[in-house]
Amino acid sequence: MSVPAQPNHKLSFIEKAGFSAGDAAANFVFMSMVLFQTSFYTDVFGLSASAAAAILLWPRLWDAAFDPIMGIIADRTNTRWGKFRPWVLWTSLPWAVVMILAYSTPDGWSMGAMIAYAGITNTILMTLYSMNNMPYSALGGVMTADLNERTKLNSYRFVSANIAQFIVGGLTLPLVAKFAAGHDKQYGWQMTMTIWAVLCFILFLVTFFTTKERIQPVVATQSSPKQDFLDLLKNKPWIALFIYTGFHFAMLTFRGGAHYNYYHHYADKGAMFDWVAMLGLTTPEMGSTGSLADWLGYVVHGTRETATNSADVFNSIVNMLGTGTTIVFIMLSAGLSGKFGRKNVALVCFSLAALNAFAMYLLPPDGTWGMVILAMTGSVVYAPTCAIMWAMYADAADFSEWQTGRRFTGMVFATIGFSLKSGLALGSACLLWILAGFWGYETSNPTAPNAIAGFRACSSIVVGLLFVGCVVSVAFCGLNKSTTLQMSAELAERRRKAGQAT
Repeated sequence: MSVPAQPNHKLSFIEKAGFSAGDAAANFVFMSMVLFQTSFYTDVFGLSASAAAAILLWPRLWDAAFDPIMGIIADRTNTRWGKFRPWVLWTSLPWAVVMILAYSTPDGWSMGAMIAYAGITNTILMTLYSMNNMPYSALGGVMTADLNERTKLNSYRFVSANIAQFIVGGLTLPLVAKFAAGHDKQYGWQMTMTIWAVLCFILFLVTFFTTKERIQPVVATQSSPKQDFLDLLKNKPWIALFIYTGFHFAMLTFRGGAHYNYYHHYADKGAMFDWVAMLGLTTPEMGSTGSLADWLGYVVHGTRETATNSADVFNSIVNMLGTGTTIVFIMLSAGLSGKFGRKNVALVCFSLAALNAFAMYLLPPDGTWGMVILAMTGSVVYAPTCAIMWAMYADAADFSEWQTGRRFTGMVFATIGFSLKSGLALGSACLLWILAGFWGYETSNPTAPNAIAGFRACSSIVVGLLFVGCVVSVAFCGLNKSTTLQMSAELAERRRKAGQAT
C-alpha cells in the first residue's frame, strides 16, 4: 500500500475550521445533556427521580460499551473518503431526527409508555452519538502527524465547541420560555431542539466536505480486535488517560446538574434579580418590551419579589460568561503546550480548577458577584486543558504504533469513548444518589434545608474532588514533552522509509 507523502501536512484555516464544525454540532447534544437533561426528564417530561436516573444511566452505559465496537468497525472501514470521515456523513441526518424525538414529550401516554419512549429515544441518540463522534475524534489523529498542527487543530475544535456551548448554555432556557408562551414547556423544548438539530445537520456536512485523512498505518491492520485490545493494555499512557477521562466527564455532568440546582435553589433570587437589573434586563411591566433581549427571554418581568425567571436569566448569563472566557483563553493558551509540554500544563490547570471549585463553597446565597467571578476564573484555568487533552489522546495512539508497529487509532479513541460515556452516565446518576443518600434529597421538595445544603456541597466540594481525580490520573501519564518529541520523530522516520520502499 502507499503511504502519504506528507504525514506532517500543514492544515489550512478552512480545513481546521471545517473540522471544528463537527464538534460544535456534537456539543448541541452534549451540552444539552450536561446542563439540562436531568431537569428535562424530571421537570418537563414528568419522570420520577429513580426513573430519570435509570434513563440517564443505562443508555449511556450501553453507549460506552458500544464505543469499542464502533472503534473496531471504524478501524476496518475502507472507502474512497477514508476510514473515519464517512461516518460523520452517514449519521448526520439520523442524528438530527432522533435529537428532536428525544426532546419531544408524547401526549396522553401512560407512565410506563413514557419511560419506554424516553429510554428508547435516549439510547438511539447515544448510539448515533458514538457512531458519529468516535470516528470524528479519531479523524483529528489522521489529518496530520505534526504535533503543533494537532494542537492547533484541537484548539480550533474547542473554540467551535465552546461557541456551541455558549449558544446552548445561554439561549436554550430563554428560547424554551419563548416558544412555551401560549403553549407549554414541552412544546418549548421540542421547538428549541429542532433548531439545534438543523444546525447539527449543516455542521456535520461542513466537516465532511472540508477535511481529508492523510495518515495511514505503515502496516495495514490485520490483527484481531482482541489483539488490538491486549496491545492497548500495554500502553501505560492510554491507561492513565482512560482513568482521567472517567473523572473528567463524570465531573462535567455532575457539575452541570449540581450548578442548575445551585442557582435555582441555593442562590438568593432577590440578589440575582438585583444583579440582572444592574444590566438593565428587568422591567416591572408584564407585557413585551419589543427588544431583542426580551424576544430571547432575557428580560425579567416583575419586581424583586414577584419575578419568576431571575434564576433562569442569571444562570444563562453565568453560563455565557464562563463559556466566553473559555473561548478567549483557549486561543490565548495555544502556545503553552509547545513551551511547557501538554502534561505539565494539564497538571497545573486541573489543580487550579480544583481550588476554584472548592472556593465556591465559601460563597453566601447572595454572593452573586462571587459566583460570576468564580465562573470566569474557573474557565480561565480550565480552558487550556480542552485542546491539550484531546491532542494527548492522539499521542496515545501514536504511542501504540511506536510500541507495536501497528496503528489502531479507532480502538484508542473508542476505548477512551467508553470511559467518557461511563463518566457521563455515572456523573448524572451519582449526583442524584449522593443527594439522596447523604442529604435525604426528594425531588418533590427541592427547597428543603437539607436539599439546599446538598446542592451547595455537590457544586463545590464534590466537583473539586473530581478535579483532584483528574490531577492524579494525568500525573501517571508518561507522555511528557521529551517522550512525545522522540516518539514523533521516530514515527516520522518510519513513515519516510516506508514511503521510499513503496
